[in-house]
Amino acid sequence: MKIEIWSDIVCPFCYIGKRQFDEALAQFNYRDDVEIVWHSYQLFPDYQQREGSDFYTEVGRLKGNNREWSIRFHNQIAEHAKRVGLEYNFEKIPFPNTFNAHLFSLYAKTKGLQHEAEEKLFLAYFTEGRNIGDLEVLAQLGEEIGLQKADVNEALSNNQFTQQVLEDIAEAKRIGVNGVPFFLINGELAVAGAQDPNEFVKALNRSWEKWSKEKNKPLIEIVKGASCDIQGNCN
Repeated sequence: MKIEIWSDIVCPFCYIGKRQFDEALAQFNYRDDVEIVWHSYQLFPDYQQREGSDFYTEVGRLKGNNREWSIRFHNQIAEHAKRVGLEYNFEKIPFPNTFNAHLFSLYAKTKGLQHEAEEKLFLAYFTEGRNIGDLEVLAQLGEEIGLQKADVNEALSNNQFTQQVLEDIAEAKRIGVNGVPFFLINGELAVAGAQDPNEFVKALNRSWEKWSKEKNKPLIEIVKGASCDIQGNCN
């Protein structure tokens, strides 16, 4: 069973959603038969990081508001994150463009480490305050999940995954994604936003029941008539 996730690293609800999804997946009896694919999404694709700016100021400005509003708003999100076991340190994080981070995730996918890469990116950003738009930081994160630093540098510098990021974003638009996180199960059932683990479990079970029935159906429908089988029995 395939689960596709559209997400952006600077989206605080995407990390919360991932944590709640991971909790639900741990309760799902058929989790070993689940394939998880992360897709790129950018909330602010045209944004360029400004030197000396901080997270509160930049988000406030991009949302058409001020720094004080941004602090109050993100304090509420930090409390939400704490309830699911996450530590958000908005006061010390930068606000980068996330395109390079998505390139990193796609490279990790080629090594079977995409889910680990997404967790590392979120942790590095929201908890540790690291600049996940910086290529050197991304190379270090790659090393921390078992990738070769030089290979990460090369993959992120040669535009190998640029088109895939753009295609992910275009696909999101095509299927009607207008916010993240967005979970698509078997291309049919969508779960939008950071849902309670119980809701994720319900969605997983519902999709599994349908998928397993479809998987076990014969590939073709047979209308039977008189015939002989391979043992020579005719009827």
